[in-house]
Amino acid sequence: MGLLEGKVALVTGAARGIGKAIALKFASEGADVAFTDLVINEAAEQTIKELEAFGHKVKGYASNAANFEETHTVVEQILADFGKIDILVNNAGITKDGLMMRMTEQQWDAVIGVNLKSAFNFIHAITPIMARQRGGSIINMSSVVGVSGNAGQCNYSASKAGMIGLAKSIAKEMGPRGIRANCIAPGFIISDMTNVLSQEVRDAWIKQIPLRRGGTPEDVANVALFLASDLSSYVSGQVIHCCGAMNC
Repeated sequence: MGLLEGKVALVTGAARGIGKAIALKFASEGADVAFTDLVINEAAEQTIKELEAFGHKVKGYASNAANFEETHTVVEQILADFGKIDILVNNAGITKDGLMMRMTEQQWDAVIGVNLKSAFNFIHAITPIMARQRGGSIINMSSVVGVSGNAGQCNYSASKAGMIGLAKSIAKEMGPRGIRANCIAPGFIISDMTNVLSQEVRDAWIKQIPLRRGGTPEDVANVALFLASDLSSYVSGQVIHCCGAMNC
């Protein structure tokens, strides 16, 4: 029996990358999986096929995570389709990097909206459901730069730091209802975001990592599995770094 047998997980931004790896890991451990992305395109359809191979219920939903009304609508639909929601992973995220002096208001608002406001939207919609169920696990996908900051990423760092404060507050607020909330802070993870960097930049990053390698989406998914499962039943309000000791 898998660690998530009988549970329903919702993963935002899961058509590819880390979100997809988390969805696949959850399905492999017995969970039914609902996931959202901005559109259900060819990549999302491929993710659905891969998830269905595990033999559990799967459905993808097109939804703008930064939109409050759309989020509540899609959560209501997921609840109707699956009957409950035990796990929420707030993974939807974007970057629009630039130095503060040159950053536009649009760059700031877009990153805060997709990364941080989306987490508020989904938590706002799902905590009443989890409260009625007397339990649930919420996982916010933060970043090491949400802890340490990073030049050229004021908007991204602020959004990821906000996700930490949000999770810690929810852990205190909803703990009496049996709801846990935690964060994962990935470091340099090999993904679509990092693949656009030059080899020189990637090599420089790896030199800063004591384990001397970039992480993989599955490395992050393994941490998410721990936080989603009953193995972490007494873990709440925490930030787990998945960074090869880069930011320890």
